[in-house]
Amino acid sequence: MDYLILSAAILAIGIYGLLSKSHLLKVLISLELIATAATMNFVMLSMASNTLGEAFLMLAFSTDTCITAIVLAIMFINFKKYGSCDLRKIAKMEQASENKDSGYKEG
Repeated sequence: MDYLILSAAILAIGIYGLLSKSHLLKVLISLELIATAATMNFVMLSMASNTLGEAFLMLAFSTDTCITAIVLAIMFINFKKYGSCDLRKIAKMEQASENKDSGYKEG
């Protein structure tokens, strides 16, 4: 039962980090915390059948690794293109780029 409480606490920390941070690396760490909490929760709930828990653990870790690789690739591309990994700055730069391309002038 203690592991389920720990899993809920890790999930809450991950959701807080996901909602409050704007740097892509911090968002990635928050996603990893959420995935870890979900994996821990499913493994602890499937203790009755050892093989099912192990199979799910392998699937969850491989999926989590793929997600991490994709987010890291997006982070490197954004840093190369915009010079920043801050999501708010990237959104402002994209909006300014779209306004410049469409011929819209502010003010």
